[in-house]
Amino acid sequence: MKELVSGRGLKVAPACRLFGHCRQAFYQSKADIEEELQRERVIVENVHEIRKEDPGIGGYKLWVMLTALFGAKFIPGRDSFFALLRRYRLMLPPPKPWHTTRSNHRYHKWKNLVKNFVPISSNQLWVSDITYIVLADGSVCYLHLITDAYSHKIVGWKLADTLRAAITMQALEQAIKQAVKLRGSTSLKGLIHHSDRGVQYCCDAYVAMLQAHEIDISMTEDYNPTDNAIAERINGIIKCERVYRQSHFKDIGHAEKVIGRYIHFYNCYRPHMSIGYKVPALVHLEQGEQKKMWKKKICPQKTFDNGEYDASLSDRTTRSDESVSRNI
Repeated sequence: MKELVSGRGLKVAPACRLFGHCRQAFYQSKADIEEELQRERVIVENVHEIRKEDPGIGGYKLWVMLTALFGAKFIPGRDSFFALLRRYRLMLPPPKPWHTTRSNHRYHKWKNLVKNFVPISSNQLWVSDITYIVLADGSVCYLHLITDAYSHKIVGWKLADTLRAAITMQALEQAIKQAVKLRGSTSLKGLIHHSDRGVQYCCDAYVAMLQAHEIDISMTEDYNPTDNAIAERINGIIKCERVYRQSHFKDIGHAEKVIGRYIHFYNCYRPHMSIGYKVPALVHLEQGEQKKMWKKKICPQKTFDNGEYDASLSDRTTRSDESVSRNI
């Protein structure tokens, strides 16, 4: 009918009679279409604003954030929201996999204290790691991170052009300051610091700083990345959602500014799947076990001709909703 009126110049009343509708229905339909287009413009504009801070954030998290911001009556359902992203070409391409720790040193290596340990409040378990970031001239800088395992909040970080332990200790100092402020005591007894066996974490100065605040020391016992899974996951989020979406970092100052802004966004605005799609900064003030929004999937055992089975295929963890959202 719209084609007859606007395209062929037919008057509204005759066009409506052809389809058995009144003129009011035509104008109401036109108003509904304009209202829907306006709503889509608002949604797309807000998606672009969020993606400026987090270029790699997935569709499901966008839907959660915008629903919380505008309400369920304004934001369409999940599937309709995904369809809207596809229509406006806002789907993310599949992330490119990108495949740093010197553990051959004289320092003492500590036992793993966190197997099957589930924190029920913040500042009970910290996980630490270092990852590299490539700059425009081909050189690299290193991001030293400390994350609270309960809230998934990044509590200490430092970007530098070196792997020296002094830089790692600056990130640790940030984490200690926030914990002391939250507890109201310089003693952090009951807190575990978990890391790999890198020389930065094993050296005398780093260990002395931990022991001065009565922090227990835990380290991975092999080279399995799942032994420090939360730290590895944070590295992946920062790289896949922010670093890899940046065409290049001009220098370390540029990288520090962008990553610092992203860490603030991650801590204060980005909903996290492992804490029930809540924000790390808010969960950091809570207590009690957090609800995970992913489920363990037991893969079927693969049996060989000799009757044995491949154990590597069993008991793997999959993240059902995350697999959807990471590709949108």
